[in-house]
Amino acid sequence: MPPKPEMRAPAEVVEIGSSDDEDVVAVVARKQPQKIPHSLSQQRSSYSVPRSTPGHQGLDCRNFWKAGGADVIPVVRKAPASGELEHARVHPKFLHSNATSHKWAFGAIAELLDNAVDEIQNGATFVQVDKVEISKDKSPALLFLDDGGGMTPEGIRKCMSLGYSSKKSKTTIGQYGNGFKTSTMRLGADVIVFTRATSASKATQSVGLLSYTFLRRTSQDDVVVPMIDFDISGHWAEPIIFSSQDDWSSNLKTILEWSPFTCKEELLEQFEGIGRHGTKILIYNLWLNDEGVYELSFDDDDEDIRLRDEVNRGGQAKLHKRVVELQSHVSYRLRFSLRAYASVLYLRKFTNFKIILRGKPVEQYHIAKHLLSPKKVIYKPQMRTGINEVVVEATLGYIPEAPFPVSGFNVYHKNRLIRPYWKVTAEGSSKGNGVVGVLEANFIEPAHDKQDFERSSVFIRLETKLKQILMEYWNAHCHLFGYQSPAERTMKYYAKTQKPPPTNQLDTDLSSSSAHEMNHNPPLQHPSYNELGKSGPIGLPTEPPVTGIASGAGDQVKVQDSGSQSVEALCEDNIQLFMRCEEQRLQEIELKQKVEELEKQVEQAKRKCAQLAAHLETRRKQQTPQVL
Repeated sequence: MPPKPEMRAPAEVVEIGSSDDEDVVAVVARKQPQKIPHSLSQQRSSYSVPRSTPGHQGLDCRNFWKAGGADVIPVVRKAPASGELEHARVHPKFLHSNATSHKWAFGAIAELLDNAVDEIQNGATFVQVDKVEISKDKSPALLFLDDGGGMTPEGIRKCMSLGYSSKKSKTTIGQYGNGFKTSTMRLGADVIVFTRATSASKATQSVGLLSYTFLRRTSQDDVVVPMIDFDISGHWAEPIIFSSQDDWSSNLKTILEWSPFTCKEELLEQFEGIGRHGTKILIYNLWLNDEGVYELSFDDDDEDIRLRDEVNRGGQAKLHKRVVELQSHVSYRLRFSLRAYASVLYLRKFTNFKIILRGKPVEQYHIAKHLLSPKKVIYKPQMRTGINEVVVEATLGYIPEAPFPVSGFNVYHKNRLIRPYWKVTAEGSSKGNGVVGVLEANFIEPAHDKQDFERSSVFIRLETKLKQILMEYWNAHCHLFGYQSPAERTMKYYAKTQKPPPTNQLDTDLSSSSAHEMNHNPPLQHPSYNELGKSGPIGLPTEPPVTGIASGAGDQVKVQDSGSQSVEALCEDNIQLFMRCEEQRLQEIELKQKVEELEKQVEQAKRKCAQLAAHLETRRKQQTPQVL
């Protein structure tokens, strides 16, 4: 079906711009608010539109990653009048390209959950996430509802503007003023917002429509957002007029034509579930995957929302027992289950706030409380001069109920999970298997999609430190969950090679302390442990012997250099030496680069000297009188 003819933007429609100034509100031709008489507010027939057939006003491409490739129809605009300045516009395609910052749908859902969590300081006690059905075409839509402070007419316009954020608190998660736009457009082509708020003893309710379908089907060359507002301080909802009654009616007509609701009364019914204050977000025309089905699956579990492509990965083949055990753990399920992802999304437990997913509250899963043999490590990152000292506490431990591939650090930022189960060791290495860490890193900035951190020098130092912390814990505790300790590997190495032991004896304190530790911390009994061999889990490489360590007969452990130094201390020294070698290598590279730069400068100086010498020789010959 050909696109609808171009629609002229009403005067009160918001044009999305970019602003970080709290005093800037992107409202065009705004005047003093007025109220429409009550008799006019009760009219219905002029605001009703016929129901559309399914797909009548949809986009030609319903796949998110392809929806931004449609051709742009040029729109001819009149030149600005004399004395007026032209302003930069935001093309609707920017909404799509901006939303591509979210690589997966759960990252977009997390942004909307963050907005609700930030409303806890305004009295929010819950956020509800659910699937609803659009009556127009029986298609699913995604619902977010919270009982926070809501938004005033000015607030919802700031929310719809790009780059604006009024969140200045150190505890709030949002900061860029871009999350609402990127997250909603990543989940569906269209979103409608209902919000109620009370400010200065005046109660208001507002409706805003951000519709990618409307903008593209009407060939708009600027992002416009139709909005209407009501004063509900009295006994009924009185429309608030910012420009003229015709503009207000035009906005309402646009909302009814491109939203799931066909009349004004049906639109106002959506406020009934909000209460006195709060916000309701309805995302519809949800995106499809490459196979033409909805990216979000609502049918696999009535109490969950799943990512269809992730949950179906691996096919329907019969899986090995260890694979089934792995897939039952939260570290794997968070990839496709929103309930599992939401359970670990926030580090600290809420006291008076709930995330209700499809009618059932999400139980928060505190990773650190499920660790065996926990150990807390203090890390003080090196910050820029003038910044107060930062102290970070990392908790490490072993997961008793999970198979060995579960490992890595869960790094939070301002209570929000950024990197789940981040494996800092090399791929293919068995070191660190089963070891999980948790820490909150507020000293580094997350990326815009809050699924990773900016790779700054502070982040690189953190990664190096986490590797060191992991290796220290691994060398001291790996024997508790089925792996050989460095001493055991060394003794078996010399026993197998039949090499003569070194002459220096190591005190028997090491063997006695190891036996004491094993008696007080016996190996964990777990079904997956039956598959462990003497040298580690089946299918995983055995760790090489530690350099410089040997073993003799019986329980005597010997080393070549130190007679009283433990194996753990030697491993620590090896790690420190390795880090020093790495620093020396980097310094050597820097010195080589500096030498090359100096050599280039010397060459340039030599060429300049040669030029100056030639110039002086020429001048000398010119000044010397010729002899006849």
